[in-house]
Amino acid sequence: MLFPVQGNSDVKNGGQSFWQKFFPDLHELLFGKANIEDPPAGPAISKASKVKKTGAAKKPARLLVKKAVIARSPIKTASDKKEKNDSPLQLERALSNPILKPHELNEWESQATFNPAAIYADGKVHLIYRAVGRDNVSVLGYAMSHNGRHIHERLADPAYYSKTKNEIIEQNERLAYISGGGWNGGCEDPRTTLIDDVVYLLYTAFDGWGSVRIAMSTIALDDFLNKRWNWEEPVLISPPGEINKNWVMFPEKVNGKFAILHSVSPTVRIDYFDSMDELRDEDKFINSKYVKSARRKSWDSWVRGAGPPPIKTKYGWLLLYHAMDVKDPDRYKLGAMLLDLKDPTKILYRSNAPVLEPDECYENEGFKAGVVYACGAVVLDGKLFVYYGGADAVTCVATADLAAFLKELMTTGAPKVRGVAKPKRKVYDHGKALKKKPARLA
Repeated sequence: MLFPVQGNSDVKNGGQSFWQKFFPDLHELLFGKANIEDPPAGPAISKASKVKKTGAAKKPARLLVKKAVIARSPIKTASDKKEKNDSPLQLERALSNPILKPHELNEWESQATFNPAAIYADGKVHLIYRAVGRDNVSVLGYAMSHNGRHIHERLADPAYYSKTKNEIIEQNERLAYISGGGWNGGCEDPRTTLIDDVVYLLYTAFDGWGSVRIAMSTIALDDFLNKRWNWEEPVLISPPGEINKNWVMFPEKVNGKFAILHSVSPTVRIDYFDSMDELRDEDKFINSKYVKSARRKSWDSWVRGAGPPPIKTKYGWLLLYHAMDVKDPDRYKLGAMLLDLKDPTKILYRSNAPVLEPDECYENEGFKAGVVYACGAVVLDGKLFVYYGGADAVTCVATADLAAFLKELMTTGAPKVRGVAKPKRKVYDHGKALKKKPARLA
């Protein structure tokens, strides 16, 4: 687009130019202050332009004006106008996202690679991710990262799969159930927890027909690190005839007992065990109860379930969870809550807004649009790394400074337990010096 150029004749004739009349500020920027007694001399033309033929002299002047407008114009693009959220409670996506995509040459993971579990061991981040192939069966793959943001190793074969379909099949009526593809059954949405050199694996076992239950298996850490997949025979720990998902195991014993969190709506529900072998009894199940939450005026008016296993901090157990807004029903979002260390059924603080929403293209282009679904999280050098599936298709990671994240959660998240004081905002403002410093994180 070309613009009218200031001319001396406009001022000499006692009138205003186009720019003076309609864009006085821009006129001053481009041509300087003008007055009737001392009219401005118009935009300069380079020596090179004087050599050109007659009739072409005005073109360089117009180009100069155009460049000046672009460089100094106060008008912003749509992306520039978008307000940046600088809250410490907002997870920041890695520029390397998605860090895992389907591998077309591997049939078992050619359609989707998503919803990864994560543990940190031997100085590395180990991911166990859900993979779906052309046969629409879900299996679990393995990948490793040195820095948490990039994949440095990925195996060509599955790390875990259901040995036979009859292993978990039940004679029930067929369910109207599909989760990220994989309608032929398999292992879905894994969570891994490391306790005393044993890796515990919880996942959703779907038989492809009428059973959606929680299964558990274990493997020695040494075997896990050396990719010797000597998994223990899986055991179903949720009752038959029910649909159960999103169960997580605490990364250490709580009050001397193993703990499995199996519901966050309407309340946090946890079962405790002296030994996980108790669940190998064929008649022993964890009886869970899920009720759709009634937080009607909140962003999480429909709480779906827990995300990654809880992370222990000085302030409490940090639990990320999945939720939806009934007013925005087609978008899975991620929230955060802080649970009491001694009694994790007590919610101390809860985020008043999502910490991650499905806004990027890779979170909306896949099997299911509008999904961020986290199954794993680790802490590296004081930074929280959250691993999640985007659009039920790819694996991604987002991060936050853990200390700042927790302080913001405790400052802005309304206390949920009577007697829990809400920290004053000034305590954490701009890192001001305090007489009594906040307790350091574990």
